[in-house]
Amino acid sequence: MKTLYLLRHAKSSWDDPSLGDFDRPLSERGRRAAPLIGKYMAERGWRPDLALVSPAIRARDTWRIVASEWPAPVETRFERAIYLAEPDDLLALLREADTPGSIILVGHNPGMEDLAAQLAGPGSNPQARARMAEKFPTAALASFNVAALAPGGAVLTDFIRPKDLTS
Repeated sequence: MKTLYLLRHAKSSWDDPSLGDFDRPLSERGRRAAPLIGKYMAERGWRPDLALVSPAIRARDTWRIVASEWPAPVETRFERAIYLAEPDDLLALLREADTPGSIILVGHNPGMEDLAAQLAGPGSNPQARARMAEKFPTAALASFNVAALAPGGAVLTDFIRPKDLTS
């Protein structure tokens, strides 16, 4: 794998208390944020070869909206193991994917935030690292050049939040 993108699902809705966590849809704010991230990626030519996506409704919907900004579909695998996973479990899943190209992982906190912090090694962009250390909000995207799928084994090149694209 050359490039890894970690995308936290967009903001979900809590409007329907009868829905379980897995089944919560995106909120209006989430539906506005997801295409901003998709456009940001498309404008930079950041198109993954493979998407590993949590099957939770909010993650699936985030991925659908982000991917709709690109001219061609991306191979997508919905992996139950991503839902509320720990960083080590996410690393194992990424190792199993074993693709020579780029991967986007669409998942949940705290796993996404913790994995991103673990991967960011020497040479990481200091501004991106500082923004990421503040908070890994919904619909945030971290981009890494990967040398090894291990703690400190990647260089954080970019960290973008929806609010960075609307201000």
